[in-house]
Amino acid sequence: MYVYKKGDEMEKTIQEDLSFNEETIRSIFGHEAAEDEDIERLKRYYVKTEIFNSMRSSIPLYLLVGHKGVGKSALIKVLSSEDKDECNIPIIIQPDDVLNINIDTNNFLQRIRDWKEGLSKIIFKELLYSVNELVKTKIENEKMKKWVDNLLTLTNSVFGRKISELQNSYLDLSHSEITAFFKNSLFEEKIVTVYLDDLDRGWKNSKTDIENLSAMLNAVRDLSRDTSNLRFRVGLRSDVYYAIRTSDETTDKIDGSVLWLKWTNHEILVMLIKRIETYFGNTFDEKVLLKSNQNEFQPILNKVFEDRFNGRGHWENAPMYRVLMSLIRKRPRDLVKLCTLAGRNAYMQEHSKIMTSDLEKSFSNYSNDRLTDTGNEYQSEFPMVKELLLKMKPSQKELAIGKPCRFTRAELLKKLDEVSSMSHFYFVDGKSVTSSTLSAFLYKINFITARKQTQQGIKRIYYDENQYIYNDFTDFGFDYEIHPAFRWALQPANISSLFQQIELSEE
Repeated sequence: MYVYKKGDEMEKTIQEDLSFNEETIRSIFGHEAAEDEDIERLKRYYVKTEIFNSMRSSIPLYLLVGHKGVGKSALIKVLSSEDKDECNIPIIIQPDDVLNINIDTNNFLQRIRDWKEGLSKIIFKELLYSVNELVKTKIENEKMKKWVDNLLTLTNSVFGRKISELQNSYLDLSHSEITAFFKNSLFEEKIVTVYLDDLDRGWKNSKTDIENLSAMLNAVRDLSRDTSNLRFRVGLRSDVYYAIRTSDETTDKIDGSVLWLKWTNHEILVMLIKRIETYFGNTFDEKVLLKSNQNEFQPILNKVFEDRFNGRGHWENAPMYRVLMSLIRKRPRDLVKLCTLAGRNAYMQEHSKIMTSDLEKSFSNYSNDRLTDTGNEYQSEFPMVKELLLKMKPSQKELAIGKPCRFTRAELLKKLDEVSSMSHFYFVDGKSVTSSTLSAFLYKINFITARKQTQQGIKRIYYDENQYIYNDFTDFGFDYEIHPAFRWALQPANISSLFQQIELSEE
């Protein structure tokens, strides 16, 4: 059982003085983009899952793949900070760092070589910068100090120039010179981890985009294989990886290096508990939290939220955490967004806790934002995605039956036949538009989930958890449901009935 302790470093009056102004909301729930969070705050509340531990391993190459909002950049930020804490060298490469790499060629093999040479020079430049910054500071760790001194000596002997000079002329160095430097035994005494993050920024899903990123992944694989102490961690959106993986047969060689970043609702709830506890200055054991039952968290949540949802239908008198977990798509950013909106409503009503009414007032904005985000995220693959989602709204006949937005497999296919017959939908890659391909697409983007009734509630299955539940060949006996996160946007005229229609997720 989880028991929390009051810490010594912070003292706060828990309920009486809690005011949900913007500073308090940010301090408790964090930034919607966790990578923009203060790094020390982020490290205190971050939940380290099996994926995190895999990313820290000695495996040379991993691709971290996941939807927007699952925390790829946040994970990379925490990892790189811990690298520094352990006196290793993190190098973070972002889109503007690779602008000068010349990849203007139709020859795929030449494009891979250009990426290898360009990335090698960027890594070398960033390494020099990191070492130069270390030289300016007092290095406490003796082993680190010795490594820096050796590296300065090595740089002088190999290139005949000081680091400060090389920083300005690194582009003049040949790929073979840099590779030889990386393979020197003195350099190999330290682990250097290269993080390539957000390289899919501006992704249009064009043939050129796919070929460029595919060549980059091949180049990274070569570099990680050729240099023993260089590790590579690449963050990619799931739709981008899917486009590359299905368009280029050479990427089968990196498929074994893919880690899908996914969360359970329990892990996300634990992250919320850690955020609340660190705000109030309490200490805790993360491993104990992860093994605890969710109902044991209620005393912690009660500091910030009303105890139970004072609503109707399936939601009546439900613990607040079950309401929260039922509305998020297993993405930490969803929970931060929902709590932030509810906190702002609480502030306007001068509530010292987030009440049921504060949450209810946030649902429409939250739902509209989720629909907009999904449209923006996947329009490069399916340009009319927002129109498709809106046309999935319940018909008058479906509302009369009393189970809108829930389908058997046959009902889902029939619904999509009707929707597509009135539109001119198309996939950018030329894939045919049928009710089956549209169903698979909606499942992949988490607009619909597979569902089964359990004794604890509704079990919702997402694409990241099982990619093959929906396919053209086998029916595994699941029903399907439009995720609750979208329902307020699809049923603005029937909001009062949603609490009767939407069942809560299992604990």
